[in-house]
Amino acid sequence: MSEPSALPGTSFYDQARNNAWSNFRLLNCCQKLGAAELTAKRTSFFPGILQTLNHIVIVDWFYIDALLDEGRGRDCFATANPFADIAELANAQKRSDQKLLDFCKTLTIEAANRPVTLARGQGKTATETAGAVLSHLFVHQTHHRGQVHAMLSGTVQKPPQLDEYYLDCDAEFRGTDFQDLGWDGK
Repeated sequence: MSEPSALPGTSFYDQARNNAWSNFRLLNCCQKLGAAELTAKRTSFFPGILQTLNHIVIVDWFYIDALLDEGRGRDCFATANPFADIAELANAQKRSDQKLLDFCKTLTIEAANRPVTLARGQGKTATETAGAVLSHLFVHQTHHRGQVHAMLSGTVQKPPQLDEYYLDCDAEFRGTDFQDLGWDGK
């Protein structure tokens, strides 16, 4: 039996890892804000930092549930803002990111092309490849993290650097992030 075909070039695992790192940096910054700044009405798609962060984790739950065929479907959206506490939200996002990392770590070309059924509401479903769902999930995360990043500009916290990838030549700029995430080396 031959080895499963690994994804060529920049793998989904690399994207999941960078996604988790960006969430880590953003949430560490947001955890330094007081409740008033987290919930203050701001200009964005969702009218506040905490609401936007809740949306990110809920949508993660939905797509990861579909990728793993766990069966929650639209129930992931049962509560629009499940977390009023930023530390609890950060822990939930970290668990979600780890689940995504675990899924992507062993993803093969064949598995990336596997059909995934998405519950679209009102009894409708859509079928997409796992790779398309992952690509959408990463774009969704990036989009809403950018909104939180912009909203942070109106707070006492300086928005964190989020546009880095983990290039070897940039290792000095990561500080202890990877150690804090429990990752070895690069």
